Amino acid sequence: MDAFRAARIIDLARTRGADFAELFVEETQFSSLLLRDRKIESATAGTEFGIGLRMIFGSQVLYGHTSREEEESLFKLVEDLAGARPRGRSHLDLGDPIDGKPLPEKLRSRAIHPGDPMLDGRMEAVRKADEAARAVSSKVAQVSATVLHRHSRIAIFNSEGLDASDDRTWTRMTVAVVAEDGGQRQTGSEAPGLRRGLEFLVDLDVQKLATVAADRAVRMLTAQPAPAGEMPVLIGNGFGGVIFHEACGHPLETEALRRKATPFAGRIGEAIAQPCLTAVDDGTIPDAWGSLDMDDEGSPTQKTTLIEKGVLRTFLSDRIGAAECGVPRSGSARRESYRYAPVSRMRNTFIAPGESSMDDMMRSMNNGLWAVRMGGGSVNPATGEFNFSVEEGYMVRGGKVEEPVRGATLTGKGHEILPRIRMVGSDLEFAPGTCGASSGLVPVCVGQPSILVDPILVGGRA
Repeated sequence: MDAFRAARIIDLARTRGADFAELFVEETQFSSLLLRDRKIESATAGTEFGIGLRMIFGSQVLYGHTSREEEESLFKLVEDLAGARPRGRSHLDLGDPIDGKPLPEKLRSRAIHPGDPMLDGRMEAVRKADEAARAVSSKVAQVSATVLHRHSRIAIFNSEGLDASDDRTWTRMTVAVVAEDGGQRQTGSEAPGLRRGLEFLVDLDVQKLATVAADRAVRMLTAQPAPAGEMPVLIGNGFGGVIFHEACGHPLETEALRRKATPFAGRIGEAIAQPCLTAVDDGTIPDAWGSLDMDDEGSPTQKTTLIEKGVLRTFLSDRIGAAECGVPRSGSARRESYRYAPVSRMRNTFIAPGESSMDDMMRSMNNGLWAVRMGGGSVNPATGEFNFSVEEGYMVRGGKVEEPVRGATLTGKGHEILPRIRMVGSDLEFAPGTCGASSGLVPVCVGQPSILVDPILVGGRA
């Protein structure tokens, strides 16, 4: 869509009473290749196109979308939304227009996009993963390897004169291994991804990736049931950050603050954690899975310090959240696709490196659990209550690592666990993931160095 046609749609929206109007135009190409049990189980590809229209009347947001770009279809969408506009609306100051700051060139990727799976490296990658995992042990019973690729071109136009475009590419490989022995089954997985094209596979050590996943699955076959009770827990780096993301990150979005669904409301400037903890959401890390040149409202992305040495500094915000909650716009408006209106969402969210060594944390915990690798879990966003499984764990006694354990879960409330993080390591790592919320599924990174939480409730064998 060109700027002239977009302006005609936006002008009509304004004449129908909208205080603000925005068009989000998207074309996305996606593909996936899945190998399971030595066979290519599926190979899919497709293209999706659509346009989303957002009209704001006071504090009321109305949103609609269409997959047709003819003017008559878009004019009808404007009229349909205008017909649903509220009466007697309140005023909301939406703040200053997005400035013309150029997008950071360092985040732009020149990417290889999918062609023939046999020629672009995907087929070779999944077969290598299968062979490497099975070479670890005869106890490896099943291997799945997947390569996912997505390439989006977007354009955003709004009634403040914004005309911005972006080109976004993501590639991810997942290897999942099931090991079996005597009826006992354990799993191991690795799933790296970057905001790059298929050149990502050239630099990826696929054999190592599959070996690590298979080793973990086989090793956990000998694990004993985890004990239950409150105890110190040393949570490993990388994907261990999923607990902070789910239990603390979501309550630090203005979307939660607007709905009064966060325990951190009214606490900016207060200590909510120990001085050893600083938490950041950074959308500017080159190639990182959750990075963006601009957010889905056209704001340049940025680095946002949420918690600084234990003190709450700000919230992640979109346009509406910033206006309603009185915080600066942070370039955090995100959406899965043109089908969704944007809201404040995380990008690359992590606990910053601290100064404690692994040996110091082990000695300090004395007896407890070392959760090397976290698995899946669930969170109640209204209360912050979480429950996450431990994919790989070991008991620690007298400051020394002992036997592996299985079936452990970590349970608690995010805002109550934060002050119990009393040591933070220096071994920061990131892990990609997909986060779901009211604006759909978006790519995010979680991350942290190893952290010591004392105590936390461990579920296991009573």
